[in-house]
Amino acid sequence: MTPSFSPHLVNHPFGDPGLYVDIRWSRRALLFDLGDNGPLSPTQLLRAQDIFISHTHMDHFIGFDRLIRVALGRGKHLRLHGPPGLIENVQGKLRGYTWNLVDGYPLTIEAREYHPTHIQPAYFHAKDAFACKRETVIPGDHSHIFPVLREPALLVKAVALNHRIPSLAFSLEEPFHINIKKARLHEAGLPVGSWLKEV
Repeated sequence: MTPSFSPHLVNHPFGDPGLYVDIRWSRRALLFDLGDNGPLSPTQLLRAQDIFISHTHMDHFIGFDRLIRVALGRGKHLRLHGPPGLIENVQGKLRGYTWNLVDGYPLTIEAREYHPTHIQPAYFHAKDAFACKRETVIPGDHSHIFPVLREPALLVKAVALNHRIPSLAFSLEEPFHINIKKARLHEAGLPVGSWLKEV
């Protein structure tokens, strides 16, 4: 059975943390932590719309700037999932630049902080010079292992840790997987292809 995920470290084992998970047959990827992401091509970065940030020490977050630079003008909606403090740190990074020429750019950054009793979402739109817009708190119990992203083809869970700052550890699961026998398809006169994921 071929897994749907193709994970690889962004850097060598002693470099900045980062795990890039390509989701086969979907033109999509997940990115766990945002350390130095120079080894990833712009195409690879653009495939990652969900980014899971364990905490914002420099070695886990310095790649944020390159991600934004690559995504500007591409019509992206980036979702950053992380611990309490993420919104303030995203806001701090974005305030470090002048955004007077991006009002026509359709980039949106959604930051979601997972607190023990709720999720605090916030949005940063390029058209508004990335001003922070906090949304209504979403109640929920995040004191133990909890789901962060649930889709038919994948499940990302998190658990809170203490790294002398709020921190999250993430797990990625494939809840459902079908193995297609190519020989049976050929016997039935059906082609192998991406149409199978729609079945």
